[in-house]
Amino acid sequence: MNAPLPASSAPAVDAAELELFRDNVIRFFAENVEPHYEQWEKDGKFPASLYTDMGANGLLCVDMPEQYGGAGAPFEFSMVVLEEAARMGFLALASNLSVHSDIAAPYILHLGTEFQRQKYLPKMASGECIGAIGMSEPGAGSDLQGIKTSALPDGEGGYVINGSKTFITNGQHAGVVVLATKTDPKTGAKGTTLFTFDTSLPGFKRGRNLDKIGLHSADTSELFFDNVKISADEVLGRVGGGFGHLVDELPRERLALAVTAVGHAQGALEKTIKYTMERKAFGNPIASFQNTRFELAKCKTDVEVHRAFVEKCSAQYALGKLDVPTAAMVKLSTTEMEGRVTDACLQLFGGYGYMTEYPISRYWADARIQRIYGGTSEIMKEVIARSLVGR
Repeated sequence: MNAPLPASSAPAVDAAELELFRDNVIRFFAENVEPHYEQWEKDGKFPASLYTDMGANGLLCVDMPEQYGGAGAPFEFSMVVLEEAARMGFLALASNLSVHSDIAAPYILHLGTEFQRQKYLPKMASGECIGAIGMSEPGAGSDLQGIKTSALPDGEGGYVINGSKTFITNGQHAGVVVLATKTDPKTGAKGTTLFTFDTSLPGFKRGRNLDKIGLHSADTSELFFDNVKISADEVLGRVGGGFGHLVDELPRERLALAVTAVGHAQGALEKTIKYTMERKAFGNPIASFQNTRFELAKCKTDVEVHRAFVEKCSAQYALGKLDVPTAAMVKLSTTEMEGRVTDACLQLFGGYGYMTEYPISRYWADARIQRIYGGTSEIMKEVIARSLVGR
């Protein structure tokens, strides 16, 4: 049985403390990420030491209760880390951090036994153990009911896991994977069970670090499971309850993606404003041309409208009131906006925007995945539609 969490309500957010924390986050990224980011993009992954450095500076699992190694801060503080990473052009880092701190860790906190919480969460907060989510498979992306990875009884009280996963963020470094399996392949969604999977177990192998068109430094991997024996103590939540657990945890995942989308679009706009004021054409700054001015005005309005929606949803989440359809709406609307804004910004750079030496090119390329992972825009529309008119 899952150990109960301490009773708590959403802590009040002190605006001054939040901005002080934001300043610290920006300073950390400027000093410890920015000088190395280009090399990490070429390497295809971040060094594991970045996570321990972030843990030592209190930037991982920020809203995790103190008893499990976190700071016990309000949810909004954790979102600041993602927002600033995205705004500064480090969307690959924001993606990895959201999976670690805002998806994998909350799964374990909310669903885990006290054994699981104590085994994984303190090391996740310190950066010693990196978290991943093992959902997507070669034949099952958005349709999680179609997963084939099995976890069948081993006759000794545990399970044997066989199968594979793909597109797994943090896959090269992960120490624990929240793993979706079929414990009863005949019962569809009702046969899905989650595990906290320790990647040191015999029979587990990491595949290649996948080559992507964007988010190059966010390691994305194949994972393979060959007759891996795992204890029943690692079942996360209810046996057969995995699909319901996934649905319960989706609002935070999708809200985190919405936060990064707004931050990322804001960062692209900031860089574009600066460029158009410095770059000249026909003897005048590009920013003096009506088309440029109108495009910038449209982008700014788009960002601010969606920022307001994100702030509303963040407040709802902090109170435990963000539902699945609303989370789908904020994920859909913000990531589509992010695509529009980064594309418009690249256009204002002209030919230079297509050159990789200009950061706007990375903003544009990185943004494309946001409409795919965490549930595609098409899936978001279906979720929203079902809440309106049913199936």
